[in-house]
Amino acid sequence: MKHDLDLVVVGTGAGASAAAYQCKAAGWTVAMIDSLPFGGTCELRGCDPKKVLIGAAELIDWSRRMANNGVTGQLRIDWPALMKFKRSFTEPVPAYHENSMKDTSILPFHGRARFTGPDTLAVGDDTLAAQHILLANGARPATLNIPGEDHLTYSDQFLELEQLPKRILFVGGGYISFEFAFLAAAAGADVQILHRGDRPLRGFDPDLVDILSEKAKALGIALHLKTAIAGIDQGPNGLTVRTSRDGKKQRFIADIVVHGAGRVPDLDDMDLARGKVEREQGGIKVNAYLQSVSNPNVYAAGDAAATAGRPLTPVAAMESRVVATNLLNGNQLTPDYTAIPTVVFTTPPLASVGLSESEAGKRNLIFSTHFEKTASWYSSRRVGEQYSGSKVLVETDTDQILGAHLLGPHADELINQFAMAMRHKLSRDDLKKMINAYPTYGSDIGYML
Repeated sequence: MKHDLDLVVVGTGAGASAAAYQCKAAGWTVAMIDSLPFGGTCELRGCDPKKVLIGAAELIDWSRRMANNGVTGQLRIDWPALMKFKRSFTEPVPAYHENSMKDTSILPFHGRARFTGPDTLAVGDDTLAAQHILLANGARPATLNIPGEDHLTYSDQFLELEQLPKRILFVGGGYISFEFAFLAAAAGADVQILHRGDRPLRGFDPDLVDILSEKAKALGIALHLKTAIAGIDQGPNGLTVRTSRDGKKQRFIADIVVHGAGRVPDLDDMDLARGKVEREQGGIKVNAYLQSVSNPNVYAAGDAAATAGRPLTPVAAMESRVVATNLLNGNQLTPDYTAIPTVVFTTPPLASVGLSESEAGKRNLIFSTHFEKTASWYSSRRVGEQYSGSKVLVETDTDQILGAHLLGPHADELINQFAMAMRHKLSRDDLKKMINAYPTYGSDIGYML
């Protein structure tokens, strides 16, 4: 069946929804396509369910830290019950999104979309012809090209495990592996992380990553660096992971091997060439307005677009709003990636906004760095956290914050204050003059500067 539409959106997550609903509200005919349950990665397979599970890990970690400081009794995670709690958040999502589409007369389509021409997409037996197309179909795990790759467990599958295996090995030293490793360790699993590079969590401050790695070790998480995976074999005692490190071969045994080695735009089977849509390594090649450089009918947002933005849900949502404005009013708005914070939700969380020392140095900026290990500070000692720190970069001439990097309790919330200060160009002196409620984590900001 053929459908003639003003806008077709591929995806139903953060990068898709704002543009679809804004254009529909303006009177456009709109369709949305998803091959997975409606709602996108963050709500169903990423941020939201992950944070629900990590909430339990935070409670376990806090209780253990306070074991010799007035708290008695041993808490434990009941994994099946925790998963049931998690599903109370995720299970209503697909129906909510589909009903919302129908209520606003957006046409929903289930299936894989592929281009059949510069302005047409096919989904199953349906052909969708559109004046405009938005690609916001997210990302998938990167292919590792190793023997036995089919034995890998992916992050969405990990979030659906009914029972937590005893021996878990994570491939890759990025945020997915670290977050899930801390969660699994809190639930009692034996956890190992294999990372082929010499440093994990590459996008974060190395000094704070070192402190977080010490916390991981204290929790029993084994972190193996410079360890490349050669293959995975199924055996009678579980999965055998074959690796090499400095030319030496080594084997690891696990019940499951979880893919945490990066994600790539989910575009491979879309037949982009027939749509005259050019892509590069980071996704669809777009101009400053998020419009395809090779097909003006097509825009891209979120993980599907090759932009300067990080692959974060708030970034995808912002880009979707930018696309909506440009579709409705002509190209006039560009995405603003100023001071967007990001967090690794470990226990404690690791947070970052702005430039790293290395990035600031490459830009030849003149700045001061204030680095502190903060385990002895009241805010960490009060909750028994022995692994915390902060690093703040301040430009010498302007006295403005160039970057802030935090590790410790509530770093995921505190980083937002630094992001606001950077976005609104508050100086270090402005922040030091701020009177925060005491004792709170916000009251530590003056000492971090």
